[in-house]
Amino acid sequence: MPTLTNAEALTPQDHDALRKSALTELEVLLGKARTYVKQRVSEDGRLSPVKMELEQRATHAFAWFTTYLEALRQLDAYALRLTEQGKYGEIEKLIVEIGFGEYTAQIFSGIAISQSEITRLADMGVSRSEAEAAYSAAVEDVIAIGTRSSSRAALAAYMETSDGQACLGATGLDETYEQIREEMRKFAEAEVLPYAHDWHLENAYIPLPVIEKMAELGVFGLTIPEEYGGLGLGKESMCVVSEELSRAYIGVGSLGTRSEIAAELILCGGTEEQKAKWLPVIASGEVLPTAVFTEPNTGSDLASLRTRAVKDGEDWSISGNKTWITHPVRANVMTLLARTNPDEKGYRGLSMFLAEKPRGTDEDPFPAKGMSGGEIEVLGYRGMKEYELAFDGFKVSGENLLGQVEGQGFKQLMQTFESARIQTAARAVGVAQSAIDLGLRYAMERIQFGKPLMAFPRVADKLVMMAVETMIGRQLTYFSAWQKDSGRRCDLEAGMAKLLCARIAWSNADSALQIHGGNGFALEYPISRVLCDARILSIFEGAAEIQAQVIARRLLED
Repeated sequence: MPTLTNAEALTPQDHDALRKSALTELEVLLGKARTYVKQRVSEDGRLSPVKMELEQRATHAFAWFTTYLEALRQLDAYALRLTEQGKYGEIEKLIVEIGFGEYTAQIFSGIAISQSEITRLADMGVSRSEAEAAYSAAVEDVIAIGTRSSSRAALAAYMETSDGQACLGATGLDETYEQIREEMRKFAEAEVLPYAHDWHLENAYIPLPVIEKMAELGVFGLTIPEEYGGLGLGKESMCVVSEELSRAYIGVGSLGTRSEIAAELILCGGTEEQKAKWLPVIASGEVLPTAVFTEPNTGSDLASLRTRAVKDGEDWSISGNKTWITHPVRANVMTLLARTNPDEKGYRGLSMFLAEKPRGTDEDPFPAKGMSGGEIEVLGYRGMKEYELAFDGFKVSGENLLGQVEGQGFKQLMQTFESARIQTAARAVGVAQSAIDLGLRYAMERIQFGKPLMAFPRVADKLVMMAVETMIGRQLTYFSAWQKDSGRRCDLEAGMAKLLCARIAWSNADSALQIHGGNGFALEYPISRVLCDARILSIFEGAAEIQAQVIARRLLED
């Protein structure tokens, strides 16, 4: 095994060997951490929910440690894949070295899981001597190589020569997906990016002609099978499309989320009649769905839902309240979760409905009888509008009980969580890339003390880490999508991608605003919008704390 004397003299094979050796040490260390954490949270040989909650510092540290390790595995796989493709150039090499060095260093020194929380190996019961034993020569070398100021300066120099818009480094996807990316980027740059900030400032709906063009491009039917009018593509295509549209404006990138959730619910749990009725019109964009799950005072605790669905002849009558419902006014159908069996507590009494409704307007948002709502004003994530909804005897046709089975609503919803979290991770990557675009452009154009901001090392270092972390998040997201497309269970990988990418998006937006200085705090600058948009990503589709708990429980159960 080579040791670090002159990093420039190391061959690509030497770098590969160093990464592999470091990963081996980290795997051993993770195994020790898992043993210690599991001992803390087990009772009579089984995981104890009470202890899992009491030991959140340990369990969440373990979730983040594992997420970082999976990110490093995928960064290593990215390097090897590009080498095989003949695309592993100097930019990609620097991204891998810096990312590998930084994340390895943070595993040993502390991982920032929020602005004020840092998890350390000791939180999981790993002793100092065990950590030192894992800190091998290979670990020391990859950290030394990846944290050199010369490496960051070299990557910053490449960023200075870019157009401020392109992704820095090859993505590793095949040509088909890159063609899809290019098509979406052209659309976004022409139809979305020039107008997004005005839509945000005015709290305006994304114009219907934009949605119609998205439908023409196949955005709403990407993963719907061809037999139902979709394109029949995989989740990797969804990632590329979501990323590029969210890079222009997260509202536009999120329009497809509701269609994705609705389509997956119907594909996994619907009857053949429901598939034939709904999937073609969702794929074409003729019908816009919305997801109606969350209730006041429940948040992520779906087992506590109280909205009731009562049989009314052949149909159903819905009564109750929902909140944080995105784009409900324009929606034609609601995937609505309600309790059909009040005697069955928890998840088992819940059923899913495909509740039809007429499209509303600002003047008459909810023309359906038995349905009303009020807008929730929000900092960001605009363009579709958020609402609280109230149902009072709202009628749903009996044929629209999903799958024509009661009590399966939560199980049906769980089948969509993998795709939803992959898609959210992809949106986060797009927002993170948007922050790079804005921060880099400003750093190149803004002159201070006779030179551009980019000439100052700490400004350049911010942008370098923004680019590196975005690629790390991108690769973890693509991997989870690939797992899904391969028919493998990927709730763990999808959760990790969502957890990490949400943090990266917020960090990038915060750093880009800092580069803007006082101007970044002005509403007229788009970075103010990107900061607000980035903040929601660690909250919806499973708050970061919930996500870490779910990841830890899954890892400790295996």
